[in-house]
Parts: sequence; C-alpha cells; structure tokens
Amino acid sequence: MLMKKTTRIVLSILIGTALTLGSYYVILPPLHLQSTGFWMYLMAVIAFYGVPLGVVTKTPPRRKGQSGELKLNKIFLIVLAIPLAVVLIGHIVSSTFFNAQSYASVIEVTEADFATDMPETNKVTNISLMDTSSAIIIGNRALGSLSDVVSQYELSGDYNQINYHGTPKKVSNLEYVDLFRWINNSGAGVPGYVMVDPVTNEAEYIKFAKPLKYVDSAYFEEDLMRKLRFSYPTKIFGNVNFEIDEDGNPWFIVSCMKPKVSLFGATDVSEVIIFNPCDGSSEIYAVADTPAWVDNVFDGYLASQKYDWYGTLSGGFWNSVIGNKDCKRTTDDFGYIVIEDDVWYYTGVTSVTADESNIGFIITNARTGEYKYYAVVGAEEYSAMNAAQGEVQEKGYVASFPSLINVAGRPTYIMVLKDSGGLVKLYALVDVQKFSVVATGETQTEAKEAYLELLVKENLVAPEEKPEAETKCETVYVTDVRLATVAGETVVYINANHRDGKGMIYKCGLAQDESLMLIRPAQFLEITYTETEHEAIREIVSWVEVEVEEIE
Repeated sequence: MLMKKTTRIVLSILIGTALTLGSYYVILPPLHLQSTGFWMYLMAVIAFYGVPLGVVTKTPPRRKGQSGELKLNKIFLIVLAIPLAVVLIGHIVSSTFFNAQSYASVIEVTEADFATDMPETNKVTNISLMDTSSAIIIGNRALGSLSDVVSQYELSGDYNQINYHGTPKKVSNLEYVDLFRWINNSGAGVPGYVMVDPVTNEAEYIKFAKPLKYVDSAYFEEDLMRKLRFSYPTKIFGNVNFEIDEDGNPWFIVSCMKPKVSLFGATDVSEVIIFNPCDGSSEIYAVADTPAWVDNVFDGYLASQKYDWYGTLSGGFWNSVIGNKDCKRTTDDFGYIVIEDDVWYYTGVTSVTADESNIGFIITNARTGEYKYYAVVGAEEYSAMNAAQGEVQEKGYVASFPSLINVAGRPTYIMVLKDSGGLVKLYALVDVQKFSVVATGETQTEAKEAYLELLVKENLVAPEEKPEAETKCETVYVTDVRLATVAGETVVYINANHRDGKGMIYKCGLAQDESLMLIRPAQFLEITYTETEHEAIREIVSWVEVEVEEIE
C-alpha cells in the first residue's frame, strides 16, 4: 500500500513537472509578480501538481463494511485560490477608483506654440499619409513580382512607421508562410523586407545583407518570442516592432512594460530591448538611454490612453464620472509626423462633454514618450474626413485619418482619399477652424495650391501672405530634351547632369516659355528653379545658355 502511494506521488510530480515545463514553453509567461499572466500561470502550475495527487480525498470508513466519505482537499483549494485572489484584489486596489491622481500623473504635458513647432513648408515630406491597409496593398505589389520569394514567404501584417534618413517610411519584414515553408527555409532564414514610402506611395523590396534567423513565424528555438523569453524571463513584453537603423541593419525593438500604480495599474514602458534577429544578440536600455535611431518605443494607442488618464482623472475619479469639469480626451485614432529625427503621433483632443469639435491636439514622441499640447480649436478629425469625402462624393472615395500641417499660418488637416481597392487617388486639405474650406488634388503640391487659392478667396489669408517657393540656381549639362502632354498642356522635360555627375530632370510648360524649344542636347545651361514634390524633378523658373569656360 505504501509502495502504491509512493508511486502515485512520484507519478504526480513527474506529470506536474512535464505539464509545467511544457506549458511554459508554449505560453511563455513573464516570471514577474506584477504580471497578471504570471499569477494565472502559477494557478495552472498548482493545478498541474494538485490534480494528479487528488482534489478529492476519501476518509476511512467509520464501521466495518462501510465505505469512506469523499471530501474536497481544502488545502489544495486554498492554495489554488491564492493566485486568483491576488489578481482580483490587485486589480481592485490598482484601479482608477483608488488611484486617480497617480494615473493622471503618469505623464507631463507641455503646452507649446503651433506656429513655432510646426513652421510652414513649401511641400509636405514629413507626413505619413498612408495607413496600414494601403501599405499592405503597395507592399504586396512590390513583392508579387519575386516568384522565388512570394512562394515561400509573406509580409508581416505590421507596417511600422520609422524615420529613415530624415523621411517617413513604413517597413515590414518577411515571415514564413507556414510550418512546412519554415522547415524548407529555416537554414536560409528570412531574406528581406519591404520599405514603403507613405509620401510618394511607392514600395521596394530590399534584401538583407545577412538573413533573419529569429522571426515571429519561426518555430521552436527560432521563434522570436521564445528567444526573447528565454533571454529575459522576468520582463513583461509590450510591443515588438521591426525597424532598420540608418545603415539598413535589421532590428526588433521590444518595449518592456511595468505597472506604475500599485500592483497592476497604469502599465507603461520602463525599458527597451534592441534585439538582433540575425544572431540573437540583444541589449537592454532605459527609455532615456534609447539610441536616437530607434523610432518605436511607445505605441500610439498607449500614448492616447495615457493622455486620457491625464485628461479625465486630474480632477479626481468622481469628477471623471459625474462632473466632467475640465475633462478632455483624445479622438479615436492617430496619425504620424516626423519632426527632426523622431517619429511623433498626432491626435486631436476634445472635451468629454462635447465631441463635435477639438479644443486642441497633442503630439507624442514615439521614442521618448514626450507630450506636447497645442491649443488649436476647430473641427475634429472625423468631421474633416467627412468634409473631404463630400468634396468628391460621386467617386465614393474614403479618407484616411488626417495629420496636421501649417499652411500660411493656418492649422490644416491633410489626408489621402482612397478608392474601394485601398489605393490612394487624391490628396485633400481641410481648414481646421473652418472645415467647409476643402481642396483636393492628384498630388500634394496640386492640392496645396488649390487650398491656398481657397484661403485667399475666403479672406482667411491675404494674397500677399501666400508663400513663394524658394528659387535656386544651378549650371548643368543637357543630355536629352523631351516633350510630353500633361493634363492637356505641353511640358518640356530636360534631362541634365550636374558637375558632380548627378542626373536631374527640369521641367516647364511650353506655354509659359516657348524659348524652351531652342534647347538642345550638349548645351550648358544656367537654370533657376524651384523644388517639386519629386526629389529628382525641378520646376524651371528661367534659364540661360552659358559657355563651357564659364563652368570650368
């Protein structure tokens, strides 16, 4: 009998250990007391060991011939209830009901001046106007022509916003299609990624110098999250974002979370892991020490949630429920903007009691978590989106969530209008303070010019306030001259080389300057020009032929 009982205990321990280790390998919970997942896992471990030993015990019979009574194992139930009690009580004492001011104090918000922080530019190159759904369409198109790649891999559904050499980009790494593709290709690894330009709506596939070994779609020891968990067993992981640095090297940026209020409340980013998916090496940084090239530490949803704590709970919990005095919150979505070397989230701020207009907007630094508030009163984003859609309602286009720019000193929403297939068809600008002023165009430049004309017409901007494009001068060597018809107008395109050998295209409407017909290849010209939205194309203001000796 003793041997039987001992065997049962040994078997129970072996079964419990196997289930504990197996479930840890699959679930990968953080071994951290401030993680709800840890306590739920602990509860499961108690069950793994306790159930085989017997949840129900049998008491000895009182009389001969009678069977013993079945009783629940109270010790087991008490031990099992401890993790559940910690979770329930922990969430109660960590709630906003008891800690409103602590939640509101998680962030500090600086009031800033819109015109100072967002000076007007002649063209929009720092705004990401493309949402993820459009990026997926363009990215898949770039990948579709690579038959050897598309048959084995697929693009990750996450297109992460980064600042790459001063311009906004969206990047998405390849992933294995399924288990069998991983078996066939795990030795070769993941070969590349797609970079999408959200300003020009173009995408390109880029091959890694060294393939990725650790990705989300890999299995067993090559699984990204398993590698991270075994390297950092106590960390509470948040978002994991694929990025590339300024040299084109791939990384995964992992946000490590930690509750700031009581046991489970106000979870925020505390550290950042920079993980090399090629060799599995990594480094962990405090948020303040994160390298400048990293863009995604805080995500936009967390940024909005933290501002909502600040905006609604600063006056206390009951004020957020009943009085709503001075309570404000963010709108339902957010956009992106690149300022200097960082990606920032943009979203409007509206009063809790009246959500038809914005009382201002905030931008949040995606790397540092810094907040800036701008007191710009006007239409909220969805009203502006509806106004833009109404301008071309016969086409059935859908507006993307807008971002904010400065046009002639006026806060202005800028967005794209997409067709039913998700492709960008038009750009739209809407005045924040007077959202009936709407202009559209096939390019950002065309839309902005139309918008400026409307501002003047509506007496919102004086004619002399319309900014003039900056002119520059360059001496070039003409290699080719071509004519093309654009929107019913004949345009002259001049291919030319600079003295450094760099090629450039200069253009001008023939109706503006008929003397352009005199230009021939092999001539040296001094051209005065303005920039266009295309980096390699410039608009001719004036030109003059020069002798070769003048540029030697």
